[in-house]
Amino acid sequence: MFDGHASRDGAHTLPVEHGNAICYSGYRDGQSPIEGIYPSYNEVREDLAILSRNWRVLRVYDSGPHAELVLDVISKEGLDFKLMLGLDLAAEMSNPHCPWGAEFSEETLAENREHNHDQVDRAIALANKYRSIVFAVSVGNEASVEWTDHMVSVDRLIEHVQTLRSAIQQPITFCENYVPWTYKLEPLAAELDFLSVHTYPAWEYRSMHDALEYTKENYHSVVDHYPDKPVIITEAGWTTASNGRGIEPWNASEELQAQYYSELMEWTTREHVLTFVFEAFDEPWKGSPDPLEPEKHWGLFKLDRTPKLAMQSLYADRLSESTAPVE
Repeated sequence: MFDGHASRDGAHTLPVEHGNAICYSGYRDGQSPIEGIYPSYNEVREDLAILSRNWRVLRVYDSGPHAELVLDVISKEGLDFKLMLGLDLAAEMSNPHCPWGAEFSEETLAENREHNHDQVDRAIALANKYRSIVFAVSVGNEASVEWTDHMVSVDRLIEHVQTLRSAIQQPITFCENYVPWTYKLEPLAAELDFLSVHTYPAWEYRSMHDALEYTKENYHSVVDHYPDKPVIITEAGWTTASNGRGIEPWNASEELQAQYYSELMEWTTREHVLTFVFEAFDEPWKGSPDPLEPEKHWGLFKLDRTPKLAMQSLYADRLSESTAPVE
């Protein structure tokens, strides 16, 4: 165990040394978890070689084939990474508050529950097989916030935590928007080793003028609610393009991303708040087919793995590269 700072009032114990952390999902053009088309071993190896220059802590979203391949590459290539596993939970209940629709038949919900049990089993297997790499397991990602399309009840999340707890040694968390932590997730928080918060000023119509202060407010709203529980940030970032869906086009650019990244890193490094930047690489499979869909453009690196502005000083040697697909 390593000491990690989790509040403005003092240090708590976290399961990983504080350092640069990033969310990693390696899907390239033509690849998608929805279609079951995954990156190759060599593609993941290339990605991790790029990230190893600046990061030592990674977060993946599931315990499926992509996550297993990432762990396999880290292990076989002897890479110096620690990794947070996740569960890719499907909806266990319908959610009429989801703007893009989340009404499901009972048959679908029953199938989803079986899928979720399988995710728990896979997480247990990977956490135990790669015990020296996996430093924590998240019991889900944004599965309780009001707008989610994969709603899971707090009681079921607690059941999943208890199943994990009985079978793995690693600490357990849950990754969620800052809002639910301050009311509905209190029973779940009591079962967790530390809490993981998401903060996205751009999605909440904030400009760069007050973006970092808003991030701090989001983070401290959870820290202050749980003074005895370690709190980290597992998603914070800025998109570089938008078609206007949820984020105005003027509020999405490489310049704004670079500024937010710089301010975020300065604050979180000074305060020792473990923070996973969202995200490593652009992912074209996300969101709508519109090429300017904001969901596709949160990466610090473009789809061809060349650096955006925030990374250009550190990765100047890659500026002229156009990475060909790796078989």
